[in-house]
Amino acid sequence: MPKSKKKNQSVKQQSNSKKTTLTLKEKFAQKRQIARQRKEFTNLLTTAIFGGLFLGFILFFVGGIKAAVSALLGTIIMSFSYKYPRLALYTFIIYIPFAGTITYYIGSSPVLQLAKDSFYIPALIGIWQTCRQKRLPVILPTGIKTPLFIFLGLCMLTFLFANGMQQLNPKSAELFQKAPQELPIGMGILGLKVLLGYFPVITCIYYLIRNQKDFLSLSRLQVSLILICCTLGLIQYLLLLTGICQGTREATGDALFKATVKARCYFGGALLYSPSQGVIRLPGTFVAPWQWAWFLISSTFFAFATGFGDPKIKWRTVGLVSMALIFVNAAISGQRIALALVPFCFLLLLIITGKIGDLKRFIPIGIGLAIILGIAIVNYPEIVQERIDSLFGRWEASPPHEFIIQQFEDTWKEQRGFFGRGLGRATNSARALGKTRLIETYYPKLLYEIGVLGTLGFLALVTTLTVICYGQYRRIKNRNFRSYAAAMWTFILFISYNTYYYPLDVDPVAVYYWFSAGILLKLPVIDKQEKILENSQGTKRKNTKIPKSISS
Repeated sequence: MPKSKKKNQSVKQQSNSKKTTLTLKEKFAQKRQIARQRKEFTNLLTTAIFGGLFLGFILFFVGGIKAAVSALLGTIIMSFSYKYPRLALYTFIIYIPFAGTITYYIGSSPVLQLAKDSFYIPALIGIWQTCRQKRLPVILPTGIKTPLFIFLGLCMLTFLFANGMQQLNPKSAELFQKAPQELPIGMGILGLKVLLGYFPVITCIYYLIRNQKDFLSLSRLQVSLILICCTLGLIQYLLLLTGICQGTREATGDALFKATVKARCYFGGALLYSPSQGVIRLPGTFVAPWQWAWFLISSTFFAFATGFGDPKIKWRTVGLVSMALIFVNAAISGQRIALALVPFCFLLLLIITGKIGDLKRFIPIGIGLAIILGIAIVNYPEIVQERIDSLFGRWEASPPHEFIIQQFEDTWKEQRGFFGRGLGRATNSARALGKTRLIETYYPKLLYEIGVLGTLGFLALVTTLTVICYGQYRRIKNRNFRSYAAAMWTFILFISYNTYYYPLDVDPVAVYYWFSAGILLKLPVIDKQEKILENSQGTKRKNTKIPKSISS
């Protein structure tokens, strides 16, 4: 190595060591800060434990030991989530795909299915207070305020004139006059929470991502969760296939065709596996099979975004491997909608993002996937044929477009006034508070609950969000960021106008829809930050004088 280069390296090392060396005053300040943080942590833990014990002691006489333990853990979790909202939000994101598995390992109480909100709500309050202190906008994007307030106003009219009237006079609604023990006000609150409870996730994610490092950490965390969940889903299927888990093999009569929690196989909840009847419905890591199907569908967008948009080849590979596992799980899960929509969404993303030319990245993994599917077809031809027959048989028996039209017609015939039947009246999670109706398509469900005006208000809300997100996506210049934003916008577009089933009502889409919007809205800011950084570094390089010894 030339002497000039060695000299240059030694100069750089000396300058770096000077930069990293702290003065005595700075060291003392750092130690004081660490001590203060440790003291704050200890005080918070002590207060949370004593508060939880006090609340648990009271609830012990009402609900027993389970209620007491839940109160203690809930108090500690919520206290720390409020104090450390960033950590709480990451925990919230990690918890979502494993909620079903955790719920049934601890106990099948419905309260446990809301445990994720113990991370989300305190973190949201903490972020809201920070925004107020720093005078930052709380409702994001700011252009959505008008349609949001209009929709909230229409929901409140439904709450007053539908839910309120039913509460005061149960016989005022013909359909519900046989259920005097109902709580329509409670149904309305829960119904509104289901509709807009996770809208603030946009704000939470927007402020959670501060720079490119935060964005990449979040996107890579999401694709890692997809990889883990899809691997567990594949293991679940192999356990059933090899007989380690029995599923519903030994059931009789109608039980052979119904998913049940009693048949669960290590992960997730209700499961159906009756190979003698050619039926299978896997829940993966979720509570129910159809939630697993929509997790696979939504994960297609996140895995695609990382697989074709991450700057590092290692993480692009992880994204593409996750995509391959999503295809495998869509095929083995027994969910017709996943089998149909996962390939469709993949092709849609290729077209919208313009990544058809980069499809060669997927070829090695695609070949591996083809080999796996080929082996499966050779060894289990009856299973593969059953999946295909099930998909096309269902389509022929009840085409989706005809099913949606029929649901609209049935709901329209039952309209009473302009404000609908009441918030929560077609929401499954509200059935414990009163009689609900099962409507399997989303916009007919909204029409039933909040009437024509409310449904139009919701359409205006999601349309505004879709248009704003499109405008933000078009502002991005960085190729990788633009590719990721395009995938997120496609997901928002797809879910905004999807009316087949009701994924926006339950996990994981109820969170991922707003989650993806928060990421997309932040990407133009990160893009601008990176440009400024590049320009400043370029200016520094131009202004740096090269020593003659080096240049010679």
